[in-house]
Amino acid sequence: MASVTFPRKRLRRNFTAETIAKRSRAFEQFLSHLHSIAEIRRSPEFLEFFFLQDLRAAQRLTCTGMYREALATWANAYRLQDRLGVCGSGRFLLTLAGLAVCHQELDQLGEAHGCCEQALELLEAQGSHPLLGPFLQAHIHLAWKVGKDKRRSEARLQDLQEAGPPLQQQPTLKECLIKEPLE
Repeated sequence: MASVTFPRKRLRRNFTAETIAKRSRAFEQFLSHLHSIAEIRRSPEFLEFFFLQDLRAAQRLTCTGMYREALATWANAYRLQDRLGVCGSGRFLLTLAGLAVCHQELDQLGEAHGCCEQALELLEAQGSHPLLGPFLQAHIHLAWKVGKDKRRSEARLQDLQEAGPPLQQQPTLKECLIKEPLE
């Protein structure tokens, strides 16, 4: 950290373009330095510093039916997680669920289908995950609505049903999204 220094605060002219630019560059260097340390880069605290507030806000907006506003917030959280390289995390799957639900509620069925497909690709290697069944159900429904092939998802859902509890008892993607605690 010795190589990272912030410009000192001044008594006056803290808000000039030059001072703000210097402080901004120093903060970028600081974050780059932190990101270069693998233990920090992978820590939940570091990652969630960037997107947890967006996830909480998006979840609140979704719960209150403000889907257009929620969609923008989910999309921002998606971009941040993508840039941070945490696309395989549970938070990222929750973000895809939020995007899928909001797109579906706003009748943007193709986009909702795409989010489900991306999530199912991430879940491909996992035998079981709490969101697998709800994503499969949503994907099948959306594929039918937009005229896409749903046979693979139907087969996976059938395998999932044979391996575990009945899917009628499983929550929908929207219910999972609303009930997920974001702490």
